Amino acid sequence: MQKNILVISSTLRKAGNSDILADEFIRGAESKGHSVEKISLQAKQIGFCKGCLSCQKTQNCIIKDDVAAILEKIKTANVIAFATPIYFYEICGQLKTLLDRTNPLFTTDYQFREIYLLATAADTDSHAVDNAVKAVNGWVECFPKTSLKGVVFGGGVTNVGEVRNTSAAEQAFKAGQNV
Repeated sequence: MQKNILVISSTLRKAGNSDILADEFIRGAESKGHSVEKISLQAKQIGFCKGCLSCQKTQNCIIKDDVAAILEKIKTANVIAFATPIYFYEICGQLKTLLDRTNPLFTTDYQFREIYLLATAADTDSHAVDNAVKAVNGWVECFPKTSLKGVVFGGGVTNVGEVRNTSAAEQAFKAGQNV
């Protein structure tokens, strides 16, 4: 069964390591015939949530920026993969800000069921991704029809492109194939 997959890359570094994992995930998913779209947050205007909760009544955010278009794509995707660099043992700020802005989706008939986390860090410790997993799981818990299906972590990569020939790149490709 063909799935509608959305990959959100949150790195601001052009061709960054987490973006490479996103591309490998896409390559794997497309090899199995899935429809995939990638959104890079690199040039997006994303304001901070004001916590006003107007969106709970109207399903629209009062902030006028690039988020409304992203939310429409999130809402209709079957699978979402979030790609992030790990900064200070956490998802990057761009991704956290976007996740905060998904509040309008709580009361909608969202279609996403499967979530993947693709993360990279300079730290080689396999636990360097734990807080990022916890953050994404916290978001997932707010959407009862959704679950975190997989995590790919590429540790020990600092310079642009270092993740390309690692087992993490292979794991991201296989995760894409297995959605």
